[in-house]
Amino acid sequence: MTFSLRRPAARVVLLDRDGRILLIRAEDPIDPYKPDWLEIPGGGMGWNEDSGQAALRELHEETGIPGVEMGPCVWVQQTQYQFAGYHFESDDRIHVAWCDGGAYNPQGLEALEAAAFLGADWWSLEDLLADQTPTVPVLLRDHLPGLVAGDLPTEPIDITPPPEFGGRISSPPADGHADPATPDRWRIQ
Repeated sequence: MTFSLRRPAARVVLLDRDGRILLIRAEDPIDPYKPDWLEIPGGGMGWNEDSGQAALRELHEETGIPGVEMGPCVWVQQTQYQFAGYHFESDDRIHVAWCDGGAYNPQGLEALEAAAFLGADWWSLEDLLADQTPTVPVLLRDHLPGLVAGDLPTEPIDITPPPEFGGRISSPPADGHADPATPDRWRIQ
């Protein structure tokens, strides 16, 4: 039996003044067959914690980069994934933030993060688009160009991937009608 953890989470697309994104290289510490991936910083939100505050806290804990200007929530997603033997169901609020750059210097990693994180680098958009390493969020490459160009949405965009790529679609209500927030292309018919 697999333990499931459902949680709200806050994540951060951290851009430097040159438009590069900070990505953490990670691996599953107990599954040597799962390929490494690149992820944006973030994690679970505390009880009654605002997503912007949680994103800033997670950014400090996971990267240690100072002088961050936190921006709005630009994306949301509902995902499910296996990590370190646990099944996670995550409702993510993803913020954008800016800084002058800086060195990766984590300040408070949890044990599983310390075992999983292999380091971090600043990536140009061009280098990321040319690379084939999986990313978290899965659709990062599809939506990042707009943020790098300074095009911030007025409301958060739902970037939930299709179910076969880890997207989680809420169950339809008892009356059989689909959740109106679920993108049409991913509704289960």
